[in-house]
Amino acid sequence: MEAPTLRKAGSKQEEAFGVQPRRVADLGTVPSLRRSNSSLHKVRRSQNLFGNSEKQENLSSWIPDNIKKKECMYFVESSKLSDAGKVVCECGYTRQQHLEEATRPHAWQGKDWDPKKHVQEMPTDAFGDIVFTGLGQKVGKYVRLSQDTPPSVIYHLMTQYWGLDVPNLLISVTGGAKDFNMKPRLKSVFRRGLVKVAQTTGAWIITGGSHTGVMKQVGEAVRDFTLSSSHNEGEVVTVGVATWGTVHNREDLIHPSGGFPAEYVMDEEGQGHLTCLDSNHSHFILVDDGTHGRYGVEIPLRTRLEKFISEQTKERGGVAIKIPIVCVVLEGGPGTLHTIYNAITNGTPCVVVEGSGRVADVIAQVAGLPISEITISRIQQKLSVFFQEVFETLTESRIAEWTKKIQDIVRRRQLLTIFREGKDGQQDVDVAILQALLKASRSHDHFGHENWDHQLKLAVAWNRVDIARSEIFTDERQWKPSELHPVMTAALISNKPEFVKLFLENGVRLKEFVTWDTLLYLYQNLDPSCLFHSKLQKVLAEEPERPVSAPPAPRVQMHHVAQVLRELLGDFTQPLYPRPRTGDRPRLLLPVPNIKLNVQGVSLRSLYKRSPGHVAFTMDPVRDLLIWAIIQNRRELAEIIWAQSQDCIAAALACSKILKELSKEEEDTDSLEEMLALADEYEHRAIGVFTECHRKDEDRAQKLLTRVSEAWGKTTCLQLALEAKDMKFVSHGGVQAFLTKVWWGQLCVDNGLWRVIACMLAFPLLYTGLISFRERRLQAGPGLPRVRAFFNAPVVIFHLNILSYFAFLCLFAYVLMVDFQPTPSCCEYLIYFWLFSLVCEELRQLFYDPDEFGLMKMALLYFSDFWNKLDIGAILLFIAGLTCRLIPALLYPGRIILSLDFIMFCLRLMHIFTISKTLGPKIIIVKRMMKDVFFFLFLLAVWVVSFGVAKQAILIHNESRVDWIFRGVVYQSYLTIFGQMPAYIDGVNFSLDQCSPNGTDPYKPKCPESDAVRHEPAFPEWLTVILLCLYLLFTNILLLNLLIAMFNYTFQQVQEHTDQIWKFQRHDLIEEYQGRPPAPPPFILLSHLHLFIKRVVLKIPARRRKQLKSKLEKNEEAALLSWEIYLKESYLQNQQYQQKQRPEQKIQDIGNKVSTMVDLLEMESLKRSGSMEQRLASLEEQVAQTSRALHWVMKALRDGGFGSEEGIPAPGA
Repeated sequence: MEAPTLRKAGSKQEEAFGVQPRRVADLGTVPSLRRSNSSLHKVRRSQNLFGNSEKQENLSSWIPDNIKKKECMYFVESSKLSDAGKVVCECGYTRQQHLEEATRPHAWQGKDWDPKKHVQEMPTDAFGDIVFTGLGQKVGKYVRLSQDTPPSVIYHLMTQYWGLDVPNLLISVTGGAKDFNMKPRLKSVFRRGLVKVAQTTGAWIITGGSHTGVMKQVGEAVRDFTLSSSHNEGEVVTVGVATWGTVHNREDLIHPSGGFPAEYVMDEEGQGHLTCLDSNHSHFILVDDGTHGRYGVEIPLRTRLEKFISEQTKERGGVAIKIPIVCVVLEGGPGTLHTIYNAITNGTPCVVVEGSGRVADVIAQVAGLPISEITISRIQQKLSVFFQEVFETLTESRIAEWTKKIQDIVRRRQLLTIFREGKDGQQDVDVAILQALLKASRSHDHFGHENWDHQLKLAVAWNRVDIARSEIFTDERQWKPSELHPVMTAALISNKPEFVKLFLENGVRLKEFVTWDTLLYLYQNLDPSCLFHSKLQKVLAEEPERPVSAPPAPRVQMHHVAQVLRELLGDFTQPLYPRPRTGDRPRLLLPVPNIKLNVQGVSLRSLYKRSPGHVAFTMDPVRDLLIWAIIQNRRELAEIIWAQSQDCIAAALACSKILKELSKEEEDTDSLEEMLALADEYEHRAIGVFTECHRKDEDRAQKLLTRVSEAWGKTTCLQLALEAKDMKFVSHGGVQAFLTKVWWGQLCVDNGLWRVIACMLAFPLLYTGLISFRERRLQAGPGLPRVRAFFNAPVVIFHLNILSYFAFLCLFAYVLMVDFQPTPSCCEYLIYFWLFSLVCEELRQLFYDPDEFGLMKMALLYFSDFWNKLDIGAILLFIAGLTCRLIPALLYPGRIILSLDFIMFCLRLMHIFTISKTLGPKIIIVKRMMKDVFFFLFLLAVWVVSFGVAKQAILIHNESRVDWIFRGVVYQSYLTIFGQMPAYIDGVNFSLDQCSPNGTDPYKPKCPESDAVRHEPAFPEWLTVILLCLYLLFTNILLLNLLIAMFNYTFQQVQEHTDQIWKFQRHDLIEEYQGRPPAPPPFILLSHLHLFIKRVVLKIPARRRKQLKSKLEKNEEAALLSWEIYLKESYLQNQQYQQKQRPEQKIQDIGNKVSTMVDLLEMESLKRSGSMEQRLASLEEQVAQTSRALHWVMKALRDGGFGSEEGIPAPGA
């Protein structure tokens, strides 16, 4: 008989295990608890920060209304005394522990105590958070409830108010309730495996909750995991279901309004026959029947709760499964045997850990025998070995009952799994548990394909790809790709990249898997926490409502997705998904069989039926899945999909662009850093593949840069890189070689610059062969095509414009300084004409729209460039100066305005010099330093104004002239920084001749405060000197050195990336002059006239130069993409090789090999020790048989009259 222990608590609990999984075609694949970026975790974080008090108020009001406790309402004195020798009631509580009305006379007086009549329910008074004193600040949840509480109420409490995720698996651990010994290695293997299966699958572990026996083992396993795991690995949910009346120090948990938190003290020394709660459990359900000290009260409720949970359905990714349950057994006695029997009888799989002792070892050893050898004598022999101290006291009927149960248990081998450490290839308990569930699923409810499909759904729900590889994708079963489509959808939505990779390896083709409706369903199930989801909701909110007569359609449509994607990729791309025509009805054609979950009124079963003769495939399914993964920042999933892509360089650059745009709006710092890191990673991938292509064939690699990609909105790789500001990609040698090639036009790039300038000044030199061309026909052909090719080269156009601009500036300066007459001269008219040509060119750039973006978009693009803004400013200022200049009364102000305008025209030269490899980087540094100066001026202005005002107020009395106030406060204070000290500030050089006493002289400052009799200064000289010294200290020494330090920091920071920045900005200048008319101003007006006739009169549309954007023929494009895919595979192989060659990876590989060797050696040692133990056990059994045989012989001889009874040794001697 098992003692007053919680071992009895397992006697009936397995009735809950008897719910055999029904045939379900759904698979819930909600991510496990370890997911780090789920919306639930983010919601909970915000709730923990801002909503704790509100949640506590809700809990304090909900629990008393729905959850009750039990109280004894009638005191009946028991014949037994308490441990302290006090008189107690039949319920086990003393008179003082009863309510006052329970001790009053009742109508029941004189009757026997009946719990059904004398125990009543009332609102519970123990619930809330629990903290174990002295064991850290880990907070758990607890509740005291009646044994008659409906399981649905408890489940609602756990999932809604305690905030637990619905489990993917329920693990009920049962066994010995007294402390027992396990081998250290077996204990370690059990703890590691149990927590691993719970943590990876998102399971709940249910135990008895006390700090003894198997519950203590589970708690210590959770503790070890918590200490060794990182924060983002999630929490293992461990639920302890214990009897309230057997909990020691339970009075600490009583708080009528809820304990937030309640402090619980573990006192094992003073617990007596009671037990303490285990501090490593996360949740406690304390079952109350109104009694004290009676074990096993929680068994029926635990059974009902486990049964209720196992009947719930978990849904995710469009499919669902019922929550499976497994029983794990360690050690144990008669109660545990009854638990296993009930579980097996009701179809619940059991995992028995061999080596833990008693019942577990008996079943484990018997289960290893053939059916014919499992006899009653063999079982009884095993019982006598493992129950030595109890076996002799058992009655024959009890032994027969045990034997019958063990026989029934081991005959249901499909539900019984024995974990033997080091045997049968088993090394981990988690694998044994999951294998037991898969083995149990091969029951009469599942046959053929449905059986394998159910097993695969379980593996995906647990997120255990190792189990799927070893148990499901075997030679026994050949999977059709279409059969994997439902679980592929679920794996994508649940972010399980390893399963996606496994399905791709086993035949799933993305071109067949991704249809329009598959994609639509994926976007309907976006992670609510991702930024793209919120942007999509904004687009939907702006969508006009459909008329009532219109056919129903899903809320999210692909054109909504395309609208958000175009915002991220840029308006230079075309929409990736077209808007449906008015007459089109929404199509739902997902190939998912046997799906019951409905989405927006449409059964998913119908979604996966293919309409005959109708193909709903997308243009590029890999692109679609890649975008879907990238917008949710799913690194591993995107990596797997990108490896399948065709247009991989464009795909990587587009991913970089999308991530950078999303990061601008992301508020969470961690997500922001992850997005930028992932964007940088995809830029490096684009660089890696392009490098491989450039090494093989430069010309074909350059075609990849300018090829129009239909899949990515009719844009090019180069345009994507520029829009994403991928400076590393643009500064790549291959890209720069292409830009240089465009810069030189049809000229050879090795032509010296002096040759170009010489031919510009004297074009007949072109006929001498001084300039070499790339094409032979130009090199050896007639002169006119050669002249045209030369003057159409961007490098020539650029230098002609430089010469023209310098001539313009010289002429402008000459007019301002020498020839500015009241009536404009010829030179001045020439300037006007020249400026008019510049205005025409700016207008041409504004309206030049080869991609048909529209005027508004072109205007935004035009004014987004700083140099264009400077051009417009200079032109407008020139017009203002010209207007004033033509009015005789405003001639001089007009000259001043034109003089200032000359400065702006000179600043425009900086843009021209950006093409220079020497000056270009320096101009970038100067631009960055200008920002430093701007912020520095704020600091400097504080000191200048404060010192200037104080100085002016101390020295000068009531200065009324505004110009001299400005000079005294700002101008003189500013000049003081550079050493120009005021002559009279210290009184040494004080002279009344240098100032105006009354401030009437407009050319002299007002005199400072002075003594009219002595002609000496009257202001405090010591104060002004101190102020001057402090002012110079802070401005000259502190602020100026701060500015120098800021310049130095900026220089060092920019210098590292200056080359990249210059190469990136170089493209803008090349593109500008590549599309510019060849004639320089003012002769460019002839080109403008020609363009006007073509565009306006003849209506000929503008065309982009083929060098920057070219559309290839289908055959040529297919061949180019195939070549790119081949080199992408080469790049990935090189990456894998480099990864293996890294020192860290080598060290890790060596460590793995050493660990494998150690495991093999330990396994070998275990096999040897096991063999030795078997031989010793066999020897002991033979000795025992020999001893019994000799005893029988001696007894027979004695009965036959041989010898006397004296001296006969006892059998056990």
